[in-house]
Amino acid sequence: MDVAIKILLILHFIGLAGIIGSWLAVIKEPRVVAGMLHGAILQVVTGLALVGLREMDGADVNHMKIGIKLVIALIILAVAIFGLKKEKQTPGSTAALAHAAGGLGILNVIIAVVW
Repeated sequence: MDVAIKILLILHFIGLAGIIGSWLAVIKEPRVVAGMLHGAILQVVTGLALVGLREMDGADVNHMKIGIKLVIALIILAVAIFGLKKEKQTPGSTAALAHAAGGLGILNVIIAVVW
């Protein structure tokens, strides 16, 4: 179980890097890119799996924190989906959505570390 949790945690961090790294890569000309979507999907899936495995392992899980982080992650996912569709229709029109995804990704890190 410990190995599975560590693998999922690594994948969770890679998803985080996908969101924030994609945002930073296009910061001069901000727009929503596919890396944000892929990172958001990976974050949601691995986050849910991590919570499930931690619960099965008998660990004490802060459900309030996990719930808030899940809502933020789902908002990032929705922003990425909507932003990619909008970007395909009107290139360069998704700067605010890109900043929202990057900022919310950083907020999720802050909640994970501080709370």
